[in-house]
Amino acid sequence: MYKNFRRDIRWNISRTLNSLAAYIEPELAAIAQAGTWKSEHIIASPQGTRITLSNGKKMLNFCANDYLGLADNKDVINAAKIALDKYGAGSSSSRVICGTQEIHVELEEKIARFHGKEDTILYTSCFAANAGIFNTLLTADDAVISDELNHASIIDGVRLCKAKKYRYKHRDMMDLESKLQESKSARLRLIATDGVFSMDATVAPLPKIIELAQKYNAITFVDDCHATGFFGKTGRGTEDYFGCLGSIDIINSTLGKALGGAIGGYTTSKKEIVSLLRQKSRPYLFSNSMPPVAIAIGSKAMDLIIDSTRFLDCLIINTEHFRNAMIKAGFVISGDNHPICPIILGDAKLATTFADKMIEKGIYVIAFSYPVVPKDEARIRVQISAAHSIEDINHAVIF
Repeated sequence: MYKNFRRDIRWNISRTLNSLAAYIEPELAAIAQAGTWKSEHIIASPQGTRITLSNGKKMLNFCANDYLGLADNKDVINAAKIALDKYGAGSSSSRVICGTQEIHVELEEKIARFHGKEDTILYTSCFAANAGIFNTLLTADDAVISDELNHASIIDGVRLCKAKKYRYKHRDMMDLESKLQESKSARLRLIATDGVFSMDATVAPLPKIIELAQKYNAITFVDDCHATGFFGKTGRGTEDYFGCLGSIDIINSTLGKALGGAIGGYTTSKKEIVSLLRQKSRPYLFSNSMPPVAIAIGSKAMDLIIDSTRFLDCLIINTEHFRNAMIKAGFVISGDNHPICPIILGDAKLATTFADKMIEKGIYVIAFSYPVVPKDEARIRVQISAAHSIEDINHAVIF
């Protein structure tokens, strides 16, 4: 009887999975038909400006978030090796059980000093940090007012909270003020925005946001993933870019882009806010702590950018050179002189074909189209690194 029971269970599970697959197949076909299917190229080398695919093809890489070129930096790699020997592969635990090692605390203190904040809390990613903050800080008596083009992680994080939700038109300060007036009965109001919007390389108008926040007694929150470490005079992000360091109340960001390219995110703010997150933020409480290797990578990367602006200086030169060369060649580039350089082509299939042809010629770039970007605004998003040489950039422009 037991054998018959097991056979029946296996048959029912198989039937259920087949039904699910049948529902999924038309959706997959529609993605392919629209020309928006996302393929993954398998890389068989370290991340860097020059990579090797699993088929042996050598590529010049122009689509990584490795803005400062630190993912394959020897000092960063050596710091990771030392941490691996000293602290092991991982904690097998969350921070509140037995997952807090001294290097976690040291990095949190370093990040807080870097941003001029009182305290910092580490997460496994900025996506996790965004998932954990709004529901922890805001109640049903509060309001969150979010830019309509904010990153998916902010959108998902806001959905999890009980606060009343408002969306203002992208970078439209008149609409933001209207939403602040509309939400005047809320106990607390929090304005949430990306610092740099990664699909367009446009920058949030922080001075005006800060002005409105002060006028209406609102809290400011910035996701600075595409700015931390390399944007602004000293690489301290969007605040630094506008010369208003210390003006944003809460900053969430990542260690997985410019700061070594490994993994990890954080929230940095007032001590009381960070303390509450440590007590109640679910992605923090119910996830393993960051592995020591990743902590060491982020910490060493921060040391390198604090000690010198040489990586930042190279990135500025490279960005200006690429943008000017592409505009001279007749291309349309979006953005505010940021290392993200969206080449606007319009048609989705044209963008995909163009990117594929570039890869055939050894230039690794990726196309983006609807629904990631608006219809008829498909583009190839080029990302410049401090590790690119001028020859690399010229080769990509005139390939």
